[in-house]
Formats: sequence, C-alpha cells, structure tokens
Amino acid sequence: MPNPSRLRAAALTATAVTLSVLLAGCGGGDQEDDENLAGQKLDWKDCPAPSEAEGGGAAPSPLPDGDEWQCATMKAPLDWDDPEGDTIGLALIRARADGEADRRIGSLVFNFGGPGGSGVTTLPAFGQDYAKLRTRYDLVSFDPRGVGRGDPVECLDDKQLDTYFQQDATPDDRAERTELVDNTEKFNAACEKNSKKILPHVRTTDAARDMDLMRQVLGDEKLYYFGISYGTELGGVYAHLFPKHVGRAVFDAVVDPTQTAEQSSLGQAKGFQLALDNFAEDCVSKTEDCPIGDTADDVKARIARLLKDLDRKPIPGVFPRELTETAATGGIAQALYSKDFWEYLTEGLEQAYDGDGRVLMVLSDALNGRNEDGQYSNITAANVAINCADDKPRYDTAYVERKLPAFRDASPLFGDYLAWSMLSCTDWPVAGAADHPDVGAAGAPPILVIGNTGDPATPYEGAGRMVDALGKGVGVELTYKGQGHGAYDSKNRCVQDAVHGYLLDGKVPAAGTVCS
Repeated sequence: MPNPSRLRAAALTATAVTLSVLLAGCGGGDQEDDENLAGQKLDWKDCPAPSEAEGGGAAPSPLPDGDEWQCATMKAPLDWDDPEGDTIGLALIRARADGEADRRIGSLVFNFGGPGGSGVTTLPAFGQDYAKLRTRYDLVSFDPRGVGRGDPVECLDDKQLDTYFQQDATPDDRAERTELVDNTEKFNAACEKNSKKILPHVRTTDAARDMDLMRQVLGDEKLYYFGISYGTELGGVYAHLFPKHVGRAVFDAVVDPTQTAEQSSLGQAKGFQLALDNFAEDCVSKTEDCPIGDTADDVKARIARLLKDLDRKPIPGVFPRELTETAATGGIAQALYSKDFWEYLTEGLEQAYDGDGRVLMVLSDALNGRNEDGQYSNITAANVAINCADDKPRYDTAYVERKLPAFRDASPLFGDYLAWSMLSCTDWPVAGAADHPDVGAAGAPPILVIGNTGDPATPYEGAGRMVDALGKGVGVELTYKGQGHGAYDSKNRCVQDAVHGYLLDGKVPAAGTVCS
C-alpha cells in the first residue's frame, strides 16, 4: 500500500526506467571531529552498477559524446544538530559540461522526486533529455539520505514486500481493516528494527542542508537547481532555509506546500480521477474503435467492475503472483503518470478483461520499485520514512472511515485507495515535523514554477500556491496545458524554451506564460 505522498510525488522518470525494462522482458558511519566537511574533496570515479537499494541493473552507459558518468561519495553529518558527530555517505553522480569552458555556469543539481527516488540511477537514464543544459552546466544528481546508497532505509525484504503489496488496501469489513492495520504496523516495526539510527534524520530539512553542503563541495557560490515533483518541495524548503544561496531554480510538477497529508491525498484523488477521465475520453475519440469501452463512461464503468471482480477473485498476474484489486489500482495509477503510458493501460485492461493480469501487474511493479528479477529498490521504505518524518498528522481507522465519503466523491476509483493510505504513518516511531513545509523565501531570486493542468500526481493548483508561498517577487508561474506528471519531459517546445532561456541565459519568462 503506497503512502499517499508516494503517489503524489513519485518521479515519473524514475518509474519509467523500471517500466521500460519490465515491459521489454558508498555509505559510512565514521566519526569526523576535525575535518571541515565543506572543504572535503570528492573522489570522482567511473560509476559502479546500481545497488539493490537503487534498483539494480548495469552501470550507466557512456554519454553520446563518449564521456563517462562519474560518481563520488560526499560525507554529511548524520545529525545536523550535531555537525561534528557521526557522518553518512551520500552518493553523487555527474556529467561534466560539454560546452566551452568559459561559458560554464556551475553545477545543475537535480532531484527527480519520490521522495525516495535515486537520482544516481535516474539522471543517466534520461541524461540525454537534458543535453541542452549540459552545454553550460555539469549535470549532477544524488541519492538523498535514506535513499539508494545514501545509508538506505531498510524495512521488509523482497519476499515480504511481495506479500505486502498483495494485501487488500481498500478494506470492506472489520477483518480486512484489522489485517491492513496489522500489516502497516509490521512494516513500520521492521523499519524501526532495521533502520533505527537513520529514521530521525531523513526529513526534507535535513536533505536541504545536505544540498547546501553539496553546493559548497561542488565549488558553487549559488545552488543551481532543477526539482521535479517532490523535488519542488525540497527546493522550496532549501529556498526557505538559504534564500541568499539560491541561483537559478526550476520547479516542475509542483507539490502544494500549503496542504496537510490528508489534503494532499484528497487533491490527488481528484487529480488521478481527472487523468482517468482524460484517458477514457482519448480512447473513445480515436478514429478506430476503443477496445475497452464504447463511451468514456463505459470505459470507467468497466474498470470499476474489473476492480470489484478482482476484490472477490484475483486473476493470474506475473507468476506466481496474482493481480489483486490493490495491484490493479496501482498499475492504473502508474499508467496515468504519462500519456506515453496510456497505450500500456489500454493493453493491460484489454488483457485483464480476458483473465490475464500481467501488464497491469508490471505497471504496478514499476510503481513499487520492483525489477524483473523480483528485487525491490528501497523507494517505498524511503518514501514512508521521509514522509512520516516530515508530516505531523497521524490518522486512525475511525478518522479514515469518516473521510471516505469525501474521497469517494473526489474519485470513485481511487478514493478508497488513497484514503486508507493515510494510515501509513499512524504508529511511525519518529514524530512528524509539521503540518506542511515552510517554503517562504523572501530575498531569493526568481524561481520558475511550472504547473501542468492535467497532472494527476501533483495537481495544477499546487503551482499557484507554491508561487504564493514562496513570497512576492520570487515564484514565477508558467502553465502547461498538457497531460501527465510534469511538463519539461513532455518535450513541449514552449516549456523547454522557457526553461532553457532561464537556466542558460537568465531570461525570466513573463509571469502567467501559458504553453500548450
């Protein structure tokens, strides 16, 4: 059962790496008493193959020009309140700028979202998409604390996670509710047992302080930053803590910083329902017949019947696992992250109606960070740990039951799924920090904030609220009238021209610019 913020902020590019593979077939804990961490020298070397926590697979291929990706480990304080105490190792990756040396601006740091996504695996998988930016920047990303190689949060093992993700996440009676609560308690207890030392230190404020240390270690006076999805929340917190250190920054697929976990989940229910509506309309509007329904309402009604049937009797999925209602719901949600995935959703639904759940299960596996070998990255563990350390509210079953009508009104398909997900932090061993992040950044330079009107995971309204919360004269909003999670990776020329003009040449687009 994903945490509500898991769906809210999962990085599209990170999950796409897993999806494409499936459909086709440096830490430490040393005591550092004397070393000035800001003055540490990074030992850049050829990158190793990703760790299991990063998702596994092969070492990154060379860049198109033949240059190799380089990796290093940066030491950071385990506890920023005790900066001379124990350290942790944070994995970094970079591609050196390939333009003229005298035009190099600095390092452009990426966070692709999650929280819990590995930047070390995501950046090279999609590095060519940012080739234009590499003309003036070193492209840099990292595994935040608790993620991937960055002293990863560890909870359940792979076999236990297979069982965990098969559970009924939308309970219909007392017995199912009890089982859901018990499974959540077991997951959280495993996190505490296996990762007790790191759990209090994975808040977004800790990651923001890591980024300012990274800025110094990389040799930049200012932080140049590209945040996507949860990366926009991290960027906003950084701007709040270090407004004078912000260089040029872009926020894409923007998290609403004004909402509690409940409000975010409810808004996301509306966002995924909107995306489902758009998917259904798109299918029946094509010149050829839509294979999964005659009208948009028929498409959605058949999906609802499928989920109801799966609740009673799962169908074969990826052997030996079955496609349950929960797995199918997660698979549908994953496909709605990008219009490029809609063809897989159509195929998966068509096959599921014939009793074959493999495609929908592959989509669900991509959402949950499971590779074709049955290994899970630690994205779920890290996601829960970071969100529960950040979010102060704690919800129980009685509270969720009272809220179910509002969630069902927001989305007949996703409402129950997202409402019950609010239980994820109920008995978490670390107290949450706040109701919502503080991103007020008075004194910071302009930050380009891009909202997508069809974004299911970070609904469009969040971009405007981020602009307001950043403060007067800081946030500059750009609207993309499109589908899917985020805007830049849609390859819309208008959006990319605006981002390139700002990051490369410092040209701030006019507030209220609309791209379609």
